[in-house]
Amino acid sequence: MKFSENWLRQHVKTDATREQLAATLTAIGLEVEDITPLGEALDGVVVARIVSAEKHPEADRLQVCQVDAGGQTLQIVCGAPNARAGLIAPLATIGTTVGALTIKAAKLRGVESNGMLCSARELGIDADAAGLLELPADAPVGAPLAQYLGLPDATLELKLTPNRADCFSVRGIAFDVAAAFGSGVVELDAAPVVAESSARLAVTLDAGADAPRYLGRVIEGVDATRPTPVWMAERLRRSGIRPVSFLVDVTQYVMLELGQPMHAFDRDLLTGPVGVRRARKGETLTLLDGREVTLDEQFLAVTDADRVVALAGVMGGLDTRVTDGTRSVFLESAHFAPDAIIGRSRRLGLHTEAAHRFERGVDPGLPRTAIEYATRLILDVAGGKPGPVVAAEVHEHLARPRTIALRRARMARVLGLYIADAEVERILRALGLEVASDAEGWQVTAPTRRFDLAIEEDLIEEVVRIHGYDRVPTTLPGGATRIAAPSETRIAEAELRRQMVARDCLETVNFAFVDAALLGAWQADAGSVPLANPLSTELGVMRTALLPGLVASLGRNLARQQDRVRLFEIGKVFARAGADKAAPVETLRVAAAVSGDARAEQWGDSSRPVDYFDLKGDLEALAALAGARLTFQRSDAPHGHPGRSADVCRDGVRVGWVGELHPRLRRALDLDVPVVAFELDASALQERPLPRVAALSKFPSVRRDLAIVAPEAVAWAALESTVRAAAGPLLAEVVLFDRYAGQGVESGFRSLAMGLILQELSRTLTDRDVDSVVADVVAALAREHGAKIRG
Repeated sequence: MKFSENWLRQHVKTDATREQLAATLTAIGLEVEDITPLGEALDGVVVARIVSAEKHPEADRLQVCQVDAGGQTLQIVCGAPNARAGLIAPLATIGTTVGALTIKAAKLRGVESNGMLCSARELGIDADAAGLLELPADAPVGAPLAQYLGLPDATLELKLTPNRADCFSVRGIAFDVAAAFGSGVVELDAAPVVAESSARLAVTLDAGADAPRYLGRVIEGVDATRPTPVWMAERLRRSGIRPVSFLVDVTQYVMLELGQPMHAFDRDLLTGPVGVRRARKGETLTLLDGREVTLDEQFLAVTDADRVVALAGVMGGLDTRVTDGTRSVFLESAHFAPDAIIGRSRRLGLHTEAAHRFERGVDPGLPRTAIEYATRLILDVAGGKPGPVVAAEVHEHLARPRTIALRRARMARVLGLYIADAEVERILRALGLEVASDAEGWQVTAPTRRFDLAIEEDLIEEVVRIHGYDRVPTTLPGGATRIAAPSETRIAEAELRRQMVARDCLETVNFAFVDAALLGAWQADAGSVPLANPLSTELGVMRTALLPGLVASLGRNLARQQDRVRLFEIGKVFARAGADKAAPVETLRVAAAVSGDARAEQWGDSSRPVDYFDLKGDLEALAALAGARLTFQRSDAPHGHPGRSADVCRDGVRVGWVGELHPRLRRALDLDVPVVAFELDASALQERPLPRVAALSKFPSVRRDLAIVAPEAVAWAALESTVRAAAGPLLAEVVLFDRYAGQGVESGFRSLAMGLILQELSRTLTDRDVDSVVADVVAALAREHGAKIRG
């Protein structure tokens, strides 16, 4: 259910902010799926009229427009295809900010332009960017656009559960909002309209419980050509419905505001009487969308002198629709049972707003209110003389208000808390229920629109969801345990473990105590914490790093004929604190050590030893869990192989090391095969920004490959950073796919081939866009690193 925030606030008065309103709706069971702000910051945008529009002398697609902005005439250069003399459109005056653009006086192809005529998309009102936003001919020139269109506003979209069919209307939602904020729903002016003519069509019902109520009214002398008022059209548009014509829009408007689907027939195309019955097998109907459908006994049909003219509760027929030539209207407002409508539209491949509501249930008492309300709207805009309301009803099949007993003792037992009687009564009355006190609690009468309220527990749920689920005490079972909700901004250790296992590594658990001599061999004994009473001399100090113990485990496996070993560990390391008696500083780390073949033995691929790049890929896959982008710099770690190891950084801060062990260290550890390893602070792999939904581009990406020659001394990380900075927001990704050094490349240089993947969220990139980015990248690489395009 989509609706306008301002529309809702007209039905219920509240000082709550948009964020508070959305949070409260979700808290009381009406989940807000999406909020779309509309028309924010439109100061300086006014209603304007194009006086004249002439072709630009230097550009085929531009026009030079003289624009009346209310008291002054401005010259505007405009490229919109619908710009024309007489058009009323929004004008952003000089100094106005539209989106990220601040309007300034400028020259376009040599012609001065003093403002900008705007589309709906540029103003943040709608997604339509095909041309200028066309305003009605009677729009007040010079008036602020925001004031004229009732902005700013927002579209709220609710995810409603099937039992809350009463909230498929703005007014239905208003009752819940009023109860939650302690206010009341504004009274609806739906007083009966006095008949001014005797025009009428007889109505008959022959569908039993499927259609127990049908109301109709003839309105003669309407002007169907009258445009839909701006306030009505905007409310429809912000609710996801495109305005069509006034007589059609009225029925849609009433459905959204009150929840009652309606239909308007051209009276002159009906013979009468109008009836409702089961369709006969083989009957056909051409629907409003132009499709011809074949019906059977499962469908409910609206008939005119036994001729099918509409599919009841789903869609009207094309032959009796209202058009600009309509002069008399027959308004329909009916109640159809959900069982008679469910699944019918899907059988025909349809989904309509009317069927969506009737399938879930519509208030059987609403048709008369709706027809009176719609009549008043038509008379106010299109004029005409209304006839009397003609009603046909099958009373025994109409739902009646039911009374339910609510016991205060039962409510206290179910909820585990006491709610004051006055608060219970306030909540129930604010929801539109009638409440009468008795000795044990209350006798509550639910209105017909709340047919989801049938038993005492339903009323208890109503009270507690408005009172606040968060105010219900939490009672843990005996032997209470504390359950901590995981943080969305932190990756759990279990996720890191699962990822490493998925990368073909085995987890190890080593003692947190190690031999001081082992730390000395790694040159990692600085700050180590000695134990006062060690288990043995080999376990005399707390470990300052994970790799010494992890590589020792790897060595023991190699010594036992395991020629391919892949191990990882997640654990704490310890360092001496500044003060003598202070507790050691504990840091959680992640480490891995691998040796042997890169892949397990197989027939489909030749074997090769694991190298630095294999483990670097594993590390980057681990970092991807948190959306972290790691960078690598040359390392001078004493245990690392010169030229085959790197310091690992995140956001410019060193967080660990990755690479091959130094040959000198391998000899000291009695390892005769290369070993590749990494060790990082776990927080660098766990911390992540709060996940947020981001739109995916609907437009294709463009790839351009570049081969450059760069000095060997310049690291790829530096080149990549320059490429990203130069390419700007159009760069979706940069991929290094080839490296070459040798014949044809100058000594001390190497050739690097990279792919630039470019993409824009709002449009398809042109060759000019792509060429500009590539040129900027090439210039930046040459300027900052002395790199050049490979010839």
